[in-house]
Amino acid sequence: MSQAVGQQIEADFFAKFPTSAQDYQKACELFPSGVTHDGRYMKPFPIYVDRALGAHKYDVDGNDIIDYWSGHGALILGHSHPAMVEAVQAQVAKGTHFGACHELELEWGELVRQLVPSCEMLRFTSSGTEATMMALRVSRIATGKTKVVKFAGHFHGWHDLLTQASEPPHDDKSYAMPGVTNGVSDELVIIRPNDLALVERTIDEHDPACIIVEATGSRWGVVPLEDGFLQGLRQLTADKGVLLILDEVISGFRVAPGGMQEVCGIVPDLTSLAKIVAGGLPGGCLAGRADLMQAIAFDNPFGQKMKHPGTYNANPLSAAAGIAVLKEVATGEPCRQANESAAKLRKGMNDVLTRKNVNWAVYGQFSIIKVFPGYDGPRPQDDSFVPYNNDFDRLDRKHDARLGHAFRCALLLNGVDWFGWGAMTTAAHTDEDIEFTVNAFERAIDALRNDGLID
Repeated sequence: MSQAVGQQIEADFFAKFPTSAQDYQKACELFPSGVTHDGRYMKPFPIYVDRALGAHKYDVDGNDIIDYWSGHGALILGHSHPAMVEAVQAQVAKGTHFGACHELELEWGELVRQLVPSCEMLRFTSSGTEATMMALRVSRIATGKTKVVKFAGHFHGWHDLLTQASEPPHDDKSYAMPGVTNGVSDELVIIRPNDLALVERTIDEHDPACIIVEATGSRWGVVPLEDGFLQGLRQLTADKGVLLILDEVISGFRVAPGGMQEVCGIVPDLTSLAKIVAGGLPGGCLAGRADLMQAIAFDNPFGQKMKHPGTYNANPLSAAAGIAVLKEVATGEPCRQANESAAKLRKGMNDVLTRKNVNWAVYGQFSIIKVFPGYDGPRPQDDSFVPYNNDFDRLDRKHDARLGHAFRCALLLNGVDWFGWGAMTTAAHTDEDIEFTVNAFERAIDALRNDGLID
């Protein structure tokens, strides 16, 4: 046995998830590293899920597991919400792809426009990656400029134009990404977040077409945006004539019905959306000022059109799911419930760490939870806590990979599936689920300590 995650944890993991172990052997013959998404890679193997309902999912060995992946953030109502299921089942019988316009896309688009303050017009895509890529092309057509400013650590999808600096730098301190050419990366200007004076100097030096920012900070909150930063960034970009793109792929319809722009009271020029917008099915969109969105229109005032095909844009199934979920989101209750559950979970986990004398910390905003191992600062006093006072250089770093795999395994052994070092709650997580998770976290800490993986 490889003991990739600690001797006892690994032995227990193979014993509890034998069918997943067999499935992973087959997967390694089909997929690179045996997975279809980088985030699902784990040692000694990932679990295979058979079905899911509410806040729970059930694996191929019949284990009941509380889920904090939340569909990679795409779920706010939990798994298989009855309204979404009914809408999609009804639509499947009518057709899955018409190769034509349909009235569901009108209702879906109008719901987005009602909820998102910046949305005057929109165009649907099939993913958040496509939405941010579209935002850059629209910005370049509208302004005639080419440079793009992004913040280190912020993730905007995996396309060439923005994938750099979406994670801590490599050992050589470079943000270069394999497969991305210098010609593409030369148009990208990368700066530290939370520094408006630096933003202003960068604008003056590079005269960019746009600035793009992840609404909840680096990789959905590893390094949160400081209070007032988004408002200051909106004012600065408006004063300087630079387009502001707010990436709300994760925060949209999650932190509040109108996303982070509703919370902060700002109106960006363009907003990228995905995940919850399509109700848990594939889908995204770019929303924003009507004059800018004309860059996608035929015979537009810019004299050149951004090409935008896409086989599954606004497909009827995603539209049906999106409509059903956004109607629930519009009440405000799902966001409130998810946010409250996350706050309870963060407190419970920090209490465990204090009681067990473990040098980790848990923090986050809204329905987001982040775990920071190897923390040597003062213990959290309230839910506004961020390790190291939000110091970018100390927070934006890689954690020990072996410990990360062991942590996930230890939680899974205790009935909880965690999204790496982070997690997201949904409206389906109950107080009982939160209490169970805190207890599971405590048992996981004990298992890591018993295997010598933490002090």
